[in-house]
Amino acid sequence: MTVALMWEARAVPGRGEDLLAWARARELPRAPLRRETLRAPQDRVLVITWWDAPYDAELPELPEPDEELVTRAVHRWRFESVDED
Repeated sequence: MTVALMWEARAVPGRGEDLLAWARARELPRAPLRRETLRAPQDRVLVITWWDAPYDAELPELPEPDEELVTRAVHRWRFESVDED
């Protein structure tokens, strides 16, 4: 089964590039199958990692950034693939 973890944070206005650099520099204790980093308006950063693991497996996730970098707590979601090739 493939599980995707999504991590999304919103930077303090004008700090989007700093948050993006922070997220890209974070290494996980083990490598996922795939990792993608995206950005969106309003200085949002999204990181998606894919894992070959059961839905409820213990998986490494990005931590919370420093409070002065973000406007709110990080949002996290977990999904399982239903249409694998």
